[in-house]
Amino acid sequence: MPDVSQQVGAFSTESQSGAAQGPLSGVVIADFTRILAGPYCTMLLADMGATVIKVEAPAGDDSRTWIPPERDGVSTYYLAVNRNKHSIVLDLREPEDLATAHELVGQADVFVENFKPGGLSRYGLDAETTTNKHPQLIHTSITGFGSGGGKDMPGYDLLVQGLSGLMSVTGSPERQPQRAGVAMFDVITGLHAATGILAALHERSLSGGGQHLKLDLLSSALSGLVNQTAGYAACGNVPQRLGNDHPSLYPYGPFPTADKELIICAGNDRQFSRLAEALGFGWAAEDPRFSSMEARNQHRETLRELLVESLAQQPADHWFEVLQGQGIPCAPILNIGEGVQFAERLGLNPVVPAGSAEETVPTIKHPVSFSRTPAHYTKAPPRLGADGEEVRQWLRARSTAPAQDASR
Repeated sequence: MPDVSQQVGAFSTESQSGAAQGPLSGVVIADFTRILAGPYCTMLLADMGATVIKVEAPAGDDSRTWIPPERDGVSTYYLAVNRNKHSIVLDLREPEDLATAHELVGQADVFVENFKPGGLSRYGLDAETTTNKHPQLIHTSITGFGSGGGKDMPGYDLLVQGLSGLMSVTGSPERQPQRAGVAMFDVITGLHAATGILAALHERSLSGGGQHLKLDLLSSALSGLVNQTAGYAACGNVPQRLGNDHPSLYPYGPFPTADKELIICAGNDRQFSRLAEALGFGWAAEDPRFSSMEARNQHRETLRELLVESLAQQPADHWFEVLQGQGIPCAPILNIGEGVQFAERLGLNPVVPAGSAEETVPTIKHPVSFSRTPAHYTKAPPRLGADGEEVRQWLRARSTAPAQDASR
């Protein structure tokens, strides 16, 4: 496996400048993924300093064409998950390109792909072949429904939202099941993949061996549904749609005020007591119907009437200020733009420029703040094949360089 601290060619400037010296500096990732789950995973790793080489078919990542919205003719869907990467176009049906793909995998620490199960066998890039040929390689496969009975099912997030049960518990009970407003299981699977890769890299540093990681959207979805799926596994409970209500907590959701809705979250008895006092019915904290979470759940409608009557006396902004001052969790419902602006007001600096000069693209920052080795944003999401020649030059240099110690 390569030692990227001694890279030559395409990435030497980046390494020497220290711009990419994050916690994963020295790790090379061959990224054969597209759309969302895989690219999100590899972008997070790239932000942390890994050298990610994005391999695309001649037509490019599907998400490049998912417009609107767009920025300068490029889909913002693609821009969202592909910064800090180097793009090379390879047609695996062409012998020369396939040879380049094999070279790249041979130089990588991690190979991430989301081909259909069995789809890489014809190219000799399946997990069994790559891990036998490169014993230290961490081959990461992302599928929709695994490699067994679901191997032929296409892995679209919306299908998983339906099949996992998420849609059955999302939306109003009087209306049809509802999808989430984002491809959340693609994102969760990407996070799980990144976590697994980090664990495998650590284990390799102890054992010296790589391994095959397998992830699928449905398994990630069932894990990500946490209390809902756990309730079924533990006691056979099948939850139903409750709109914006929580199945186990009350009050916990949006409530109308004099002008618009305000989210209120009373997660324990102390918070409810402060809420009741602030809204003018402090006696309710001692009332047996409301004095415990179980009791409040049993008497939701009666308590809802008290809440709505009190909240109707003032607008949402008034109550937000009052309840926040009492340490009661609450929040207005904002749109996406307002949400980003709110984070800015809190000093979270959610928008960061990726790249430099005319290629700079505003992006949403990496979610982890490191005290010594911060995430970097040195490279804008690449144009299709923008780094092809540099990647080939780097591979040629690696093939002629003295052998590196692979025991690291």
